[in-house]
Amino acid sequence: MSELVPEPRPKPAVPMKPVSINSNLLGYIGIDTIIEQMRKKTMKTGFDFNIMVVGQSGLGKSTLVNTLFKCQVSRKASSWNREEKIPKTVEIKAIGHVIEEGGVKMKLTVIDTPGFGDQINNENCWEPIEKYINEQYEKFLKEEVNIARKKRIPDTRIHCCLYFISPTGHSYVSAPPTLGLAPGCVIQAYAGLDDQGSLSARGQNIVMTPVRKELEVNGIEFYPQKEFDEDLEDKTENDKIRQESMPFAVVGSDKEYQVNGKRVLGRKTPWGIIEVENLNHCEFALLRDFVIRTHLQDLKEVTHNIHYETYRAKRLNDNGGLPPGEGVLGTVLPPVPATPCPSAE
Repeated sequence: MSELVPEPRPKPAVPMKPVSINSNLLGYIGIDTIIEQMRKKTMKTGFDFNIMVVGQSGLGKSTLVNTLFKCQVSRKASSWNREEKIPKTVEIKAIGHVIEEGGVKMKLTVIDTPGFGDQINNENCWEPIEKYINEQYEKFLKEEVNIARKKRIPDTRIHCCLYFISPTGHSYVSAPPTLGLAPGCVIQAYAGLDDQGSLSARGQNIVMTPVRKELEVNGIEFYPQKEFDEDLEDKTENDKIRQESMPFAVVGSDKEYQVNGKRVLGRKTPWGIIEVENLNHCEFALLRDFVIRTHLQDLKEVTHNIHYETYRAKRLNDNGGLPPGEGVLGTVLPPVPATPCPSAE
């Protein structure tokens, strides 16, 4: 009786790797129209942009934001009366607007933080801000994991945080080392210049160098971080910003003055008119171009792909999913491996 020889198991099919071939097109296909398709889609739906302003009162935060977007998008905080008490904690106030330009709609939300840095002891002044930022991540995460989730999840996450430094140069040292990560993206704005209009060549050695050194000593990182540069072009452009522009020395104003036969935004001082958009006077134009005209989309992508992704991975990993009663019909999700993301630590 012959033994039964088991049939050899078939080897598992090895998936074929796609072959990349650079072919010369014989005619027009139309793949270049994807850019126009994306533009039309964006014009129809619009996009969200949420900007937070942080700094002591009296630094012109609201004025600068209004100057950036050329309309009243941030309310000026009235100065404290003697009868009024300075808030014991930092308040969070969000104001939403829809701005349209060239057919493109931007749903802008300005988040102000009155009371920040106005106490004698400001050691914990960052806690309400970090709490608010994490709450926006949590709201987005809960919508994202729902089975029947919305087609377009409302985005209230902070895309940009403008951190205003007092002209005394002392307020920035209170910021925690996690500043560059917690609020999404932080850009330093040196506000409240000496009003003498003498910032020719930016007063680089007198004003900016000590500020940069203090930020470095305290381990405070700010956008754009080097690890976020995707290619040589980004690195070259961002290196110039990091080395020559950060932090921005700016003046904001919503008033126009007549200068050399032209109407210009400016601030009147005993020494003359400080022109907001004159680079010989301040760096407002550089800050505006950076935030809005060259890096706005990148600010949104860094917030989603790095800061939010870091939060999402940690949140799901630590708790094995969302708490019972929240998220996907009250169920608990299985643990998800953490996605390695750059850290500001």
